[in-house]
Amino acid sequence: MALKRLTLRDFVIVHELELDLADGFTVLTGETGAGKSILIGALQLALGTRADAGVVREGASRTDVCAEFDAAPNLNDWLGESGFDLSDSLLLRRTVDAQGKSRAWINGSPVTATQLRDIGERLLDIHGQHAWQSLTRPDSVRGLLDAYAGISTEPVSQLWSAWRDAQKSLTDARAAQDSLQRESERLAWQIGEVDKLAPGFDEWDELNTSHTRLSHAQALLDAAQAALSALEDDDVGALARLARSHTSLQNQEHVEKDFQGLAEVLASSLAQAQDAAHSLHAYLRKTDLDPQRLAELDERMSLWLSLARRYKRMPEELPGVLASWKEALAKLNAASDLAALEAAEQKAGAAYMAEAHSLSKARGKAAPRLAKAITQAMQGLGMQGGVFEVALQKVERPMQSGLEEVVFLVAGHAGSTPRPVGKVASGGELSRIALAIAVTTSQLGTAQTLIFDEVDAGVGGAVAETVGRLMKQLGRDRQVLAVTHLPQVAACADHHLVVAKQQGTTGTLSTVAPVNGEQRVAEVARMLGGERLSSTTLAHAKEMLETSVTKTGLRP
Repeated sequence: MALKRLTLRDFVIVHELELDLADGFTVLTGETGAGKSILIGALQLALGTRADAGVVREGASRTDVCAEFDAAPNLNDWLGESGFDLSDSLLLRRTVDAQGKSRAWINGSPVTATQLRDIGERLLDIHGQHAWQSLTRPDSVRGLLDAYAGISTEPVSQLWSAWRDAQKSLTDARAAQDSLQRESERLAWQIGEVDKLAPGFDEWDELNTSHTRLSHAQALLDAAQAALSALEDDDVGALARLARSHTSLQNQEHVEKDFQGLAEVLASSLAQAQDAAHSLHAYLRKTDLDPQRLAELDERMSLWLSLARRYKRMPEELPGVLASWKEALAKLNAASDLAALEAAEQKAGAAYMAEAHSLSKARGKAAPRLAKAITQAMQGLGMQGGVFEVALQKVERPMQSGLEEVVFLVAGHAGSTPRPVGKVASGGELSRIALAIAVTTSQLGTAQTLIFDEVDAGVGGAVAETVGRLMKQLGRDRQVLAVTHLPQVAACADHHLVVAKQQGTTGTLSTVAPVNGEQRVAEVARMLGGERLSSTTLAHAKEMLETSVTKTGLRP
């Protein structure tokens, strides 16, 4: 996937620009302040960098940036999972208004700046003119070696987090042993008290029902006996009267047919009254006052009420409270089980150390290979005899990233002692080292487009020519864009774009145009000798371009 087109509207000092880009090695040149790096900034904006109102051209209401890339199969999964339509091209668009409000789209669908950054990392790899600064940051240095070795620190990072969690649990448990012990003892004593009662979940309701029945036993017996007497009294009892009424009607059924239905009703009533009398007899046989059972119930209910008052709960809540205490005690016992926590911490530590040692081994194998590759690249960048080393320094305590820090050491000349990159005095050396690293590691990522923004600052002469050839070499496999002030680098490019600044009616504007033939000779001559072109600088520029044809096969 390569960048095919960059379209700008009202970006900084660019009014309108539609720039078509090709594969291979392309340079952007122009006077200082013409806007070469502005184009890089516009591209970064389209790929999700932080937006502010300062990017909007003065007098405009908003800026609009579009970047179009070839479609690539390796992005289909990401696009599909993110809900974007697949097509033959990938269009990223970003707008920023005069108030700094930003909006973004991928293939016409609204997205967040985070999503733009996510896909941007897969599309572009930008090496800035201060790329050497990252060589002084431990995380960047370590990340570069890990990328070169093709290893991921995610497993060791996860194991380190798990180990730290286990250590924290153990430390907290040790610090809280006294309070845990006191709380455990309190819960155990409370559980012991309530366990003596052994309250059942439905027992309180059953106790209440039984106690109510026994406490009213005499009244219940009297009521049952009275009801039975009213049914069975020989002369005035309901059963005898119902029986006589039924017989009277039944004897006259043959005369009055209506009596038949009434007799049936009385027969049914008589049967029901007899059933009731039978049940009352059964109740009186099995029911007594049972003062002993009533006393037992009184005692049991008194225990329930006493414990409920002590723990400020309703009696029916006691079974649930007891269960919650037992659960809390089990958790406290687990938390205070130092042996188990120590075993868990040791297991987590062993898992981390195994993964960390494996990571260290992989870094140890990759470090000399990376050092050799960068050392070779340095030889062609004016640092003959220079040596680059990748040192792995053991740390006192395990880290989330492993057991060692990665340090880049460099000796700029033969015989000198390698020192940390951050302590190399020469800015030119730093730039060249950064360039050597960029060239050596540029193929690590999946991004098809590489951008070098004045990374060749501080070099010149034959070294600059080498830089151009290196970028030309990279352009055979990937799309390479370079912002440069060096004519030697520009002469090696497959495509040459010139950025110019013009004074218009609305202020200063920046334009970009491709140059070929005599126009390209004139631009390289300007880079060699300034604005006033002489026959000497023109001849030198033409010779430089013709020489680049011989060395690289490039046509000016």
